[in-house]
Amino acid sequence: MFGIQMTSSKQKKGTTMPFKTARVWLFAIAAIFISGYGISIMFDILNSNGMTLLEYALLVLFSITFAWIVTAFCSGTIGFVLQLFRIDPLTLKRIKPIAIHAQAIAKQKTAVVMPIYNEDTHRVIAGFEVSLASLKETGQLEHFDFYLLSDTQDPQIAENELNAWHALCERLGDTAKHIFYRRREDNKHRKVGNLTDFCERWGSKYDHMIVLDADSIMTGECMLELTTSMLNNPQAGLIQTIPIPVRQDTFFGRFLQFASVLYSPMLATGSAFWQTDQANYWGHNAIIRVDAFIKCCGLPTLKGNAPFGGEILSHDFVEASLLHSADWDVLLLSEIEGSYEEVPSNILDYAIRDRRWVQGNIQHLGLLSSNKLKLMSKFHFLLGATAYISSLIWLSMLALSTIDAVTRALNSDVYFNRAYQLFPTWQIAKTDLIDSLLYLTIIILLMPKLMGVIVTLVHRNKRFGGSIKLIAGSVIETLFAVIVAPLMMVFHAYFVVCVFLGKKVTWDAQPREGRMVSWKEAFGYTLFSTVVAVVWGGVAYYFTPVFFWWLSPILLGLILAAPIVRYSSSIKFGVALRKLGIFICPSEVDNSKTLAALKVHLQTVSVPSKGQYPEALPALPAEQLTTMPVQRFHRVRKLKIKTLKAKLIRRFN
Repeated sequence: MFGIQMTSSKQKKGTTMPFKTARVWLFAIAAIFISGYGISIMFDILNSNGMTLLEYALLVLFSITFAWIVTAFCSGTIGFVLQLFRIDPLTLKRIKPIAIHAQAIAKQKTAVVMPIYNEDTHRVIAGFEVSLASLKETGQLEHFDFYLLSDTQDPQIAENELNAWHALCERLGDTAKHIFYRRREDNKHRKVGNLTDFCERWGSKYDHMIVLDADSIMTGECMLELTTSMLNNPQAGLIQTIPIPVRQDTFFGRFLQFASVLYSPMLATGSAFWQTDQANYWGHNAIIRVDAFIKCCGLPTLKGNAPFGGEILSHDFVEASLLHSADWDVLLLSEIEGSYEEVPSNILDYAIRDRRWVQGNIQHLGLLSSNKLKLMSKFHFLLGATAYISSLIWLSMLALSTIDAVTRALNSDVYFNRAYQLFPTWQIAKTDLIDSLLYLTIIILLMPKLMGVIVTLVHRNKRFGGSIKLIAGSVIETLFAVIVAPLMMVFHAYFVVCVFLGKKVTWDAQPREGRMVSWKEAFGYTLFSTVVAVVWGGVAYYFTPVFFWWLSPILLGLILAAPIVRYSSSIKFGVALRKLGIFICPSEVDNSKTLAALKVHLQTVSVPSKGQYPEALPALPAEQLTTMPVQRFHRVRKLKIKTLKAKLIRRFN
């Protein structure tokens, strides 16, 4: 499909990825121009009556958040144009199907690894088995091995895993020679340590490894396309797919699932265009060149305390950056299908997952000073952290705006601000500029959604149940996204504050099955923000009714937070909308064989009871030991200065 022909890991020749530098400049100039335009309007609005310290603070906060949403808008716009005309974001040629290179694959060996930790054994084994079965149907299983890499510490879950593994081997028969189960008693360094253990013991036996999460499902065709893409790109150290959420029944789960499959391909296409060969890694549903990973991606424990010190939590971003630093390409292939995952089914579980990501992404800010990393890697770190910090900034800006509006209302009749003032100070309200900035912000926020719908209507509307159902679903998705945004803003802002205060979070297994959130739990997580919103709204309405109505969409989402959390977790509501054709997704319309097999497996195959199988651990393949060297994020310039200083001392002594 992409046909990028390269030579060694240090020297690139014959690349068909044109205008790489120009793409970055195009994206940067567009983002800077639009951001500068919006910020200049905001400055004129605030400066109409002279700037106070509070208004300078407002301008700074607005500048950060506005620039953040502009970057997403620019990526989406680029992706829209490329997808509309079916242009590959890397080669800038017409998209073509990937031709599987069966003979070339036969000369390679690929491991499919699934790291797990205290997960639902029933679901893990089902996903593992149906992915294996899908690959077997392609006739290429002989060149792949599957590893279930357990870090489980719960004794009962560990026992379930072992029993389920023996049952799996029994069902597979001779095919079981391609699967292996390893459980670490000590889960040192969590997932990073889990994969490091695999790489150091068996990694050198393989050319590539496809990394799956505990909730991942991947079709055999997708695995072969990833492997072929890796063979087509010998410079590539990692190739990332877009994991599409599936198997959701609650309203919130189906909302996330629909939004992801509708907008993610377009946004990813735009990102791939300007990131070129320096894309990011999301930790799973990707293929990695094992030799490059072993040599480049041994992660250190960072010096200092939280939030910037300790074990690296969001390891995926860092591993991609280390591959970049060693001149390996990291590619994002947005057109490959058959890569699936599952998402939390309700707002609270979704927010708890984000709490872990907030801590991991903010930790990356501590690496920005390292000269080891390339500029694009640092930009990825900055964007990842800003994705969450922007919520705290938005909340702070709203609070300061309220203070400013109330202050202006209290002083609206004061025309002489200083002693012995000869002429009055007339308050100037630039209504036209305020309206222009409001419309510009709405366009930047909502236009990517509209573009995503247009592309889908043109190329794949039948896979969403038809045009009418697609449009209806997109309208409901947009309205709910607006309603739930204030609550997610509060959650993320709170999480960011907790991270900077040094509060740690446990990285446990994620709940993924649908459940109805109780009223007690819904109010327990939202009552404080609801009370604050009521008081906030009352103050705003009393002193400045006009500002209150501007603020009302945000206040409404917070006041109704508990009902939103509870009813959006309803399975009945989600299933009812599916029957009406709302939030229908391609994975449901296409009747994917792999997902259908997963459903059957979960309904018909259960975890064996204790004592049904021997307690002996299954045999593992012969080890081929190697070492992953630990990387360092030192400041190169300091080391050079010290080296030069030592040479001068030796010379003059």
